[in-house]
Amino acid sequence: MLGGVADDGDPSPASRPTVDALLGRVGRGDRDAFGELYDETSPRVFGLVRRLVVDPAQAEEVTQDVYLEIWQNASRFDAAKGSAVGWLFTIAHRRAVDRIRSAQAAHDRDLRVGARDLDVPVDTVAEAAETSIEHERVRGALGELTEVQRECVALAYYGGLTQAEIAERLDVPLGTVKTRLRDGMIRLRNALGVTT
Repeated sequence: MLGGVADDGDPSPASRPTVDALLGRVGRGDRDAFGELYDETSPRVFGLVRRLVVDPAQAEEVTQDVYLEIWQNASRFDAAKGSAVGWLFTIAHRRAVDRIRSAQAAHDRDLRVGARDLDVPVDTVAEAAETSIEHERVRGALGELTEVQRECVALAYYGGLTQAEIAERLDVPLGTVKTRLRDGMIRLRNALGVTT
């Protein structure tokens, strides 16, 4: 029965508690009342959720979440603010919309991750040609450095040595290495047409 209408074979409307009364008892922790409330309202609640959440399995999960929330929050129901059925439907509608939003967010996230992981075809021949041309440009620019500048730059960038390690290897003061590197980098930038 829902809203005072009895189904065939059910006890008379006068002997059955209303949804409002059942919800009040549920709010006081009455498990039997919760079972009766579920039996009375779940077909309509599921119907509402099912109209919003297309997937039947997800609609069942949402309906389960609705009744869990009802069990946990029934004591907060205020009959002065509306009917028990309206309160149940509000919870069901909110839960269904939350599920739809969550599913959409997951879908959007999957698309972003999928796009990020998508292998973009690369023209390896063109890429190799560009790399080769760039190496030639750098090699030509290195040729414009003095021998000591080229040596310091090569040890730093190709050898991976620190300035102190270069100074030790070349047996020159650290300040001399710093000057050679600085001057060499300025000349390289100019030769490669890099502006700062």
